[in-house]
Amino acid sequence: MKVKAMVKKAGPYAYLVPALAVFAVFLFYPFFKTIYLSLYKTNKMGQARLFVGAGNYKDLLTSSSFLNSLVVTGVFVAIVVTVSMLLGLFTAMLCNKTFPGIRVFSTAYALPMAIASSSAAMIFKIMLHPSIGIVNKLTGLDINWISDPKYALLCVALVTAWLNSGINFLYFSAGLSNIDESIYERASVDGAGAWAKFFHLTLPGLSPILFYTLVVNIIQAFQSFGQVKVLTQGGPGESTNLIVYSIYRDAFFNYRFGGAAAQSVLLFGIIMILTLCMFRLEKKGVNY
Repeated sequence: MKVKAMVKKAGPYAYLVPALAVFAVFLFYPFFKTIYLSLYKTNKMGQARLFVGAGNYKDLLTSSSFLNSLVVTGVFVAIVVTVSMLLGLFTAMLCNKTFPGIRVFSTAYALPMAIASSSAAMIFKIMLHPSIGIVNKLTGLDINWISDPKYALLCVALVTAWLNSGINFLYFSAGLSNIDESIYERASVDGAGAWAKFFHLTLPGLSPILFYTLVVNIIQAFQSFGQVKVLTQGGPGESTNLIVYSIYRDAFFNYRFGGAAAQSVLLFGIIMILTLCMFRLEKKGVNY
């Protein structure tokens, strides 16, 4: 009887075995293997050969190239998150009211999420071309946008922000639809203007969605790769050498798999710390 009872209790957990197996193969094993490789010098095949402990981490933290990639990544993430969230919120508010053609506009605003980053980067690379690009022709400027260190990072960041704005539009549209319209009517009766309604009603009502979108956008921005690979390849110089691209370059061009693994671990740590800090602040600024 005890055996049957134990089997009956353990039965539901058996349904978790396939999912856990998939996680073990595609998530847990790569994660721990990366930590393992970060402690070794490797050969060109990526096999651990010489144990160096924290040596790879010390080399990174004293490397001007890696420290520069940290700064570049921080600026890039700040631009991408700010612009993509503002663009998503703005377009969601435009489509919050019913009007003729709203489905066309909603589809257009959500469309960037369906476009591959590499495809969008190729299109923008042509648009930003110094001689045949439409941007210079419309503005009358003569700027080599993605080959100039002053503009390259901004261009890559804006392309990424536009790509991320589609999913943000859907998030904010869902959040706006859950806000009770009657509170706006009562606010109008009390004489509240448009800005007062936005700051005192809309933003507090969207605070759970804003928090979730902020976390997701930060994680996505840190993982941006395709745009950099197609548009700038980390250049000119190292002006767009994001951490993710630095990992790719060290692993697959310089064959320093141990150093690349150490960068991956540090990137994971940065994202985890930021996420934990945001969850700590959630209790103060989010109203459910």
